[in-house]
Amino acid sequence: MPITSSFKFAHLDAPAAPSNLLGLLSGFVGDSPSNQPSRKWKGKGFNMIWRPNHNQTGSKDFFLELNMTDETLEFTAIPGGIANRGFLQDDITLGGVSYLQQISDSFDNSGQHFEPGLWAHIPATSGPPEPESVVRMGSIPHGTTINLQGLAITAPAPLIQVASITPFQIGNPAALVHFPEEILSNVTTSRTDLSRVAALDQAHLSDPNLFLKDAIAGQTFNGTTVLIISSDGSQPNNGPDVGGGTDNIAFLQGTQTSGPNANAAQVTAIFWIEQVKGQNGGDDFMQLQYTQRVLLNFNGLSWPHITVATLRLVDGDDDNGGHGDS
Repeated sequence: MPITSSFKFAHLDAPAAPSNLLGLLSGFVGDSPSNQPSRKWKGKGFNMIWRPNHNQTGSKDFFLELNMTDETLEFTAIPGGIANRGFLQDDITLGGVSYLQQISDSFDNSGQHFEPGLWAHIPATSGPPEPESVVRMGSIPHGTTINLQGLAITAPAPLIQVASITPFQIGNPAALVHFPEEILSNVTTSRTDLSRVAALDQAHLSDPNLFLKDAIAGQTFNGTTVLIISSDGSQPNNGPDVGGGTDNIAFLQGTQTSGPNANAAQVTAIFWIEQVKGQNGGDDFMQLQYTQRVLLNFNGLSWPHITVATLRLVDGDDDNGGHGDS
């Protein structure tokens, strides 16, 4: 399902657009074709989610779902600048990239995730006083929309931290609450049958970001674009400190008298657009990695939902760095 459109922004009395509307987001789409560049990335990853379990499989009120995944992620630049009118300051122009993310389970090819959305590059502003930033706006069919703000920076190579899957008390990340399902050797009916994720070991369940580190082991980089985004402006990424957030349908969010079924309260993510040096005389190539954590709040706890993937350009979608399917 490719993202194809002839849509182009055109505004009366729009501010002059900068020469590079997309900033570092241009790594998503490249520069071919010149009028509306696009890229398709494909690869593999891992997904884990603690989800509510009401009168279904298992003996507990939660279930730990595990998936080895296949993913396609498509980006297309939106021609023309996106004019935002100013009251406190002069108008600004954003650059936009549409995206479509599709994830399926590697075991049986069942669909797991479908997300259309938009990335935008935002210049620094004086009213409000905010740095140059990027934002990802996405729509998830379960009933959640996300607005994740943050920074785009460059680095010599990706720096990948540990990702914890352990739930904790809402509002208190230090108050961890462990469950037997976290340990693969524990027999339980409240976790995915391990025959569906036969390649998974304890280390990679405890820290799903190890899948990303494995993929780049032995690689050398010409440079990396790092996109650090969050729905919470109070998170320490030095991006915008206001705006952003998540919004959920009533079924997910619940009310003050009837708690949430699974409220997606916070989302954080890091994307790495990597320029990888070819080995043994091979061509250099592009690689895209990401780690994302959604906190689902229910039953008094914040339950991590972590997704990671390593993707490469599909052949023919780039004129300098295509490396084929992973």
